[in-house]
Amino acid sequence: MFIDTHAHLTSSQVVDLENVLKRARLQQVDTIVNICTDTSTLEAGLKLAEQHPWIYNAAATTPHDVEKEGEQFFPLVEAAARAKKLIAIGETGLDYFYEHSNRKVQQKFLERYCTLACEINLPLIFHCRDAFEDLFAITATYFNHRPALLHCFTGTIAEAQGVLDRGWYLSISGIVTFKKSEELREVVKYVPLDRLVIETDTPYLAPMSKRGQLNEPSYIVETAQMVASLKGIDLSSCAAATSQNAKAFFSFSKVH
Repeated sequence: MFIDTHAHLTSSQVVDLENVLKRARLQQVDTIVNICTDTSTLEAGLKLAEQHPWIYNAAATTPHDVEKEGEQFFPLVEAAARAKKLIAIGETGLDYFYEHSNRKVQQKFLERYCTLACEINLPLIFHCRDAFEDLFAITATYFNHRPALLHCFTGTIAEAQGVLDRGWYLSISGIVTFKKSEELREVVKYVPLDRLVIETDTPYLAPMSKRGQLNEPSYIVETAQMVASLKGIDLSSCAAATSQNAKAFFSFSKVH
């Protein structure tokens, strides 16, 4: 059984969702964390979780969009979190590679989401690209020694060690299957298996054999196969270990 720890199921780019979910079940995906990043995806995500109890929601404005949508969405995230409708806060964080939002605004919302997660006792899902120094500095003040997960990790071994030093998890996406991802594959070899989870980031980042297609949770098997190969274990052992890690990180029993 696989747990997809990060999928945007309620994105407008996901078409024919019911069949997407059927294919996921056929590939033994028994839990999906749906990431909601704006009002429409959150509203749809809450309805989806009611219809499918094996789907859970997390929510936050991504660092790309905080300048445009952060103020209006934050109260909705807070309300859903306080109503125990969310499994985590995220994805929040910093992205200095694209920098679609001003860095100071990104930092402000990261601080706000960290504070909210502390108040409600929820874990955080971080997005971080070219910004680990600031992420580590801000979380040391606002989220010190609390549970977090680095979504779609693509950093260096040194950055991975910084994540491990804080007791956080690293989530591996289909990027690990790409031909040019040798550095990421070295990271996967380096990080202990008990700190890894896997994700699809549906509908983005389809694994190598599906490049150019919209991603979906059923494709997580290819990512798991690569992780298993890199760790020298069989696929079922990888599925069991990464699922156990996800269950340790997310308190699935606390929602619905």
